[in-house]
Amino acid sequence: MTNPKILAFSGSIRNGSINQRLVTIAANYAQQTGAEVTIANLADYQMPLFCPDWETANGMPDEVIAFKELMKSHNGFLIASPEYNGSLTGILKNTIDWMSRPYSDDPRMACFNGKIAGIMAASPGGLGGLRGLHHLRAILASIGTLVLPNQVAVGNAGTNLVDEESVKDEGLNNAVQSQAKEIIRVINALH
Repeated sequence: MTNPKILAFSGSIRNGSINQRLVTIAANYAQQTGAEVTIANLADYQMPLFCPDWETANGMPDEVIAFKELMKSHNGFLIASPEYNGSLTGILKNTIDWMSRPYSDDPRMACFNGKIAGIMAASPGGLGGLRGLHHLRAILASIGTLVLPNQVAVGNAGTNLVDEESVKDEGLNNAVQSQAKEIIRVINALH
């Protein structure tokens, strides 16, 4: 496979999200390296709070089905997650919970099994959302996703993420570029 399909999204639905900006930068680098990239915004997929009782009573929401199909049609993911209280965001966890559900002929975890993920975070603070990435890594790994060993945490995002072109800090920008190249390399090696 020479042109892997990568889905890029953030665990934030805020207007002007620094994490959406970060994942867009990574997605652009992946595209420049030869991947076919789709950038999604979870704000476009308003999912109810996951509850098995709600799902039994109401079925699978259209927004969930649409995002499941989008995830299944890609070989890997670039995911940026803000850190909320030392963990990932509720919106991202809710999305993962919905995506893990079986639907139609698909088994549980069809969106995640055999997929490759590169994870990153941005934060106004110095740690760059690092603590939340540990939780995201553990969750994704437990549901069958191969998470790249290197992750990117962009601290001082107000200074480092001023546009969607690059990260201002050269070392961090190189780390984002490296992650974009690495996800393509791993997908090509495994598929």
